[in-house]
Amino acid sequence: MTACGLPSDKPADDTPPAPAPPTTMVIFGATGDLAARKLLPALYNLATRDLLPDAFTVVGVGRKPMSDDEYRQKVREDVSEHAATPVDDKCWAWFVERLVYAFEPLDDESSYQSLSARLDEVEHGDGDTPRGRLFYLATPPDAMSDIIAHLGAVGLTREPSPERWRRVIVEKPFGHDLASAQALNQQLRGVLEERQIYRIDHYLGKETVQNLMAFRFANGIFEPIWNRRYIDHVQITVAETVGVEDRGGYYDKAGALRDMVQNHLFQLLALTAMEPPISFRADDVRDERVRVLHAIHLCSPDEVRRRVVRGQYAAGTESADDVRGYRDEPKVAADSTTETFVAMKMLIENWRWADVPFYLRTGKRLEKRVSEIAVQFRRPPMRLFGTAPGEMVPNDLIIRIQPDEGISLHFQAKVPGTRSTLGTVEMSFDYADYFSATPATGYETLLYDCMHGDPTLFHRADMVEAGWDVVAPILELMTTTPRDGLFDYPAGSWGPTEAETLLARDGRTWRVP
Repeated sequence: MTACGLPSDKPADDTPPAPAPPTTMVIFGATGDLAARKLLPALYNLATRDLLPDAFTVVGVGRKPMSDDEYRQKVREDVSEHAATPVDDKCWAWFVERLVYAFEPLDDESSYQSLSARLDEVEHGDGDTPRGRLFYLATPPDAMSDIIAHLGAVGLTREPSPERWRRVIVEKPFGHDLASAQALNQQLRGVLEERQIYRIDHYLGKETVQNLMAFRFANGIFEPIWNRRYIDHVQITVAETVGVEDRGGYYDKAGALRDMVQNHLFQLLALTAMEPPISFRADDVRDERVRVLHAIHLCSPDEVRRRVVRGQYAAGTESADDVRGYRDEPKVAADSTTETFVAMKMLIENWRWADVPFYLRTGKRLEKRVSEIAVQFRRPPMRLFGTAPGEMVPNDLIIRIQPDEGISLHFQAKVPGTRSTLGTVEMSFDYADYFSATPATGYETLLYDCMHGDPTLFHRADMVEAGWDVVAPILELMTTTPRDGLFDYPAGSWGPTEAETLLARDGRTWRVP
């Protein structure tokens, strides 16, 4: 049975993971979209899996006046819509008792003193049981600095004892360029120790992303060929079918490069290319990931023009429906030069990956929603089947991140018959079928790890700054010549034709998912 009273689907001899330690989780921006779609459904999912402690409370902090009961009703509606499974009444009864709301304008220090008193009140019923406090900043980026400063000013970030830990989760964007990221990190460290700061990237919470290290380092057949001798190139694709929706005001200032490449795609690249860590301790793993980012070749302006393609979706068709172009979206400037698509060629200058290109692409209003890492191996050195019909197709390994998480390996086999005809066959598995995996928001593991004090899947300050350092030459060229390398593409396509040319110059093509 779980803490919610639900029967467990784990076999009796399968020792379940320990629940998180006693925790009060404070969500700033508790009535916003992120809390509704991701955070609260993820916490409910953790409750159904017996991973939350009995001494657990969510304190939602918002600017909208609301009673505890009104807040609980809103959360019930949000969880019903976004949780992995239908809401169970018995589990909800356990969960809802641990939801409270604090209406705080957060404009001055007195609001935080009031919040501090509310937290003490919430935890008073625990007696001598110490609780940690987790502050989640699900707020617009421009509110983050003031919240951090006020938390420190009223002493909410001080740790009275190891059991009464204090941690802060910061959502992206972590700055908008290298200088702003450095300034933000300096401000965070002025109030918090680095070990208290958890910069979250929900892509690192996905099972397939986490499994990438297990796939590489727990299987003796793959790591020996995971290098320039056997791999021809790597493609990383994160494609979305949606447009900017109601985020035009934010997105028009950010664009695909800042919103996706500098964080999500670079982390996928780092996990794919990293060296084996000496252990799976958090900093040993993160040391290897940041070394990959430091090894990425920094492009000159001419190299940026040759290796980076930016695009902006125009009107087109999505799922048989006509959709408008980006510049016609709400809160987007009519003359905007913000990119909604980026494709680039990156080189990692180290012993393992010298001369192996990593092709990255991401965009909105593309043909299909898919996130994947495609590793293409080199062709055989001789065409012994040169007289056979068809072309020798190189082997490739596809790591599918969403929407159907899994891994596929494609290789050549002889087609039955008298002729030496080759055909491509596929070995594939997906998590949902093989492991009976429960659908999740991607935040469950990250929240659970933070409560346990495990920062392995979170960004460290030097990782954030290294990512911005790589894209700095691209951002500089975008600022000085904003239309240079920016091309329209019809909604519902795979991006501008110039992205195809980027690979065609190297004698390669994008994989069609």
